Amino acid sequence: MLADTLKKEESDMYDLNGKRIMVTGGLGFIGSRVVDKLVEYGAIVKVVDVKHPNDYAAFHNDKASYFVMDIAHLEQMREIFAATRPDFVIHCAAFARMQPSFEQPDECFLSNVVGARNILLLSKEFGVKRVVYSASSSAYGEAELPLTEDMKLAPRALNPYASSKRIGEMLCYDMGVLTGGPETVCLRYFNVYGPRQPDTAEGPYATVIGIFLDQYKAGVPMTVVPDGLSRRDYTHVYDVASANIEAMLSPKVGKAEIINVGCGKNYSIFEVAALIHGKPKEALVEGKDFVFIAPRKDEAKETLASWERARKLLGWRPFVTLEDGIANLKKHL
Repeated sequence: MLADTLKKEESDMYDLNGKRIMVTGGLGFIGSRVVDKLVEYGAIVKVVDVKHPNDYAAFHNDKASYFVMDIAHLEQMREIFAATRPDFVIHCAAFARMQPSFEQPDECFLSNVVGARNILLLSKEFGVKRVVYSASSSAYGEAELPLTEDMKLAPRALNPYASSKRIGEMLCYDMGVLTGGPETVCLRYFNVYGPRQPDTAEGPYATVIGIFLDQYKAGVPMTVVPDGLSRRDYTHVYDVASANIEAMLSPKVGKAEIINVGCGKNYSIFEVAALIHGKPKEALVEGKDFVFIAPRKDEAKETLASWERARKLLGWRPFVTLEDGIANLKKHL
């Protein structure tokens, strides 16, 4: 299933020998997978993360070099750029997830706006060819489906996290295209899941699939936000990592293009729970298989990506279905 799918995906290998690539947030869920792929293809990988690699052994790649630093600290980041002289930057570091941004808007702004500005400023200063920016589908808010990159956004985002990621996109254009900075491209991720995903150990705002799998393993009811009918487009982290490399190398981008990274299919929360339980959603029993919890504040009811632009500009397509992705995760519980 998943192994066969990934063999197809890896049929066209990249030659990155000698390429110096900085990955910010490279000890995170997505960033660490990007690091693994880059190392596999022969790149010289330099990771910048606020976390220490000794504390994140499962996310650490022995063939990469690690710098413990907050990207919001400009002068210290300047020293790292001077020491590493990257050809490309894949910028994954961020204050992650929407709900915590209501409680910590300043921290969100510092990481996602000031941090992004620092990366772009230093990339120009040190001659980085291209910056690949981890944007977010949260930028769309409530909008007509499917979500396409050229659709007009609402004047205001639904939450501080979405606002900060939208500002990052604007910075990529302003500090890249308009002012002679590095080439840039912005990838709007849709509900990333997969190995190393945040789970219940990360608190109540971890990824829903991570939480549900923990609850399934523990034999306790899954916690469903009313009414369980909100729908999301879920994208496997392996596909997201591939999209980053395609965006780094494609000759068709570099002018702050906004590109969706999603599957083009969405699932309700009950459908996700049913896939994990291995039964039809109609067979789920309240109190046994799931319980309702308080609703989350200001999140879109539905997401559904159009990934046509990714196909045209990056030659990318999603390979891993949600069914295969969840089946693989259950094997490792």
